[in-house]
Amino acid sequence: MKKACVIGWPIKHSRSPLIHNYWLKQLQIDGLYERVAVEPNDLPGFIRNLKQNGYQGCNVTIPHKEAALSAVDIYDQIVRETRSLNTIFLIDDKIHGTSTDGQGFLNNILSYYPDYQIQGKTIFMIGAGGSAKAICQKLLEEKAETIWILNRTLERALELQQSFGSKIQIVHPNEIHHHLKTSDMLINSTSQGMISQPPLEIEIDNLPKHALVADIVYVPLKTKLITKAESLGLKVVPGLGMLLHQAVEGFQHWFGVRPEVSQQLYDLVAYDIAMEQSK
Repeated sequence: MKKACVIGWPIKHSRSPLIHNYWLKQLQIDGLYERVAVEPNDLPGFIRNLKQNGYQGCNVTIPHKEAALSAVDIYDQIVRETRSLNTIFLIDDKIHGTSTDGQGFLNNILSYYPDYQIQGKTIFMIGAGGSAKAICQKLLEEKAETIWILNRTLERALELQQSFGSKIQIVHPNEIHHHLKTSDMLINSTSQGMISQPPLEIEIDNLPKHALVADIVYVPLKTKLITKAESLGLKVVPGLGMLLHQAVEGFQHWFGVRPEVSQQLYDLVAYDIAMEQSK
């Protein structure tokens, strides 16, 4: 039996097992995907011992995405640029690391709007954390023109600018409305707006009518940001699809088959989220 897992601290709320075990059953693969709570001090040892513990690899989530770099043997250009990873897999006893968050974000947009082009777009992004790094890397690879970053602390925004160069520009709070008015896309890459987290305080009424609004938050399934954008007639991309699409590449590495993100899987995970919210 092939095994993989997701590691984090805490980890009990991760929905990755629901996704991967669905695919294992659907594709009739003799495999198992588990949750494993790994304390920060135990992280390097756990990663180095993946093979000995019977794992083909693992997903990495909060708070380990940056610390895990020191425990892998080989990582790709995405990780070099973002200094963060979310997927580990084994090849010939070597431990490899990559990040699938950026591709997952893009594939989620394309699942709603298959002909959507990032090239030449001006993008307004809220947040400058790990998810923002992965998304910026992919957007710039897709030839976005400018990414305006609004972040609570200037220091993190400057780090992002230093990592990716002059196409990353920093928004000062008194310039928000001006930059929204000229943006083709608005992205919330923070946890603001998630249930039990602070609300996202931003007025989007002056976004252009052609703008697309994307949120990486998926609990609730439709955030207030997405609901407001819908009411304005804007294109919207809720966050759950990013979670599903970012899982595809890891599954292929571990189990040797590339799965599909289907409506049935989306509905399964959405139902699980709805049940948790109703408790």
